[in-house]
Amino acid sequence: MAGATGYGVVEFNGSAARMLRFGALKLPARAPFDSRLREIHQLIARLVEEFSPDAVAVESVFTALNVRTALKLAEVRGVVLLAAAQAQIPSHSYSPREVKVTVAGYGGASKQQMQQMVSSALGLSAYPEPADASDALAVALCHAHLSQARERMARAMGIQSATVATGNRKRPIRIQVLQ
Repeated sequence: MAGATGYGVVEFNGSAARMLRFGALKLPARAPFDSRLREIHQLIARLVEEFSPDAVAVESVFTALNVRTALKLAEVRGVVLLAAAQAQIPSHSYSPREVKVTVAGYGGASKQQMQQMVSSALGLSAYPEPADASDALAVALCHAHLSQARERMARAMGIQSATVATGNRKRPIRIQVLQ
């Protein structure tokens, strides 16, 4: 697995979203896989310490990938989820189609369409690059939109919801994503 691992930290104040940081961790193709996993875990731990996110959202493993790639992606997700659990931060997982439908309104949206929607939603003047970072920001937007929708539904039904709080907070909700 030589691809980059994208990440993004987004802050939400009500329905307004603001990008705090994004990027992609790309290690040399010849780096041992255990070293890659350690670097990803350390990155997440640093981001958690710096931003104190309320949630970590990740993209679920795309099942149409070959088995070997799917297993490596699952291992990467594992170290991300471990870092979140160690910091006692709830984690959430979304399928690629779910992210596309939520952010772009169409489950078959292209990478470019997703970059355009992410840029627009976050008020960015340019598309976030690399594409892995843009994907991670899209997962953050997906999580925020779906969490806010669940919260509104819970309030409408008179249910006390603790999954995502949008009221009575001392600071805006922060969501960190690794994709």
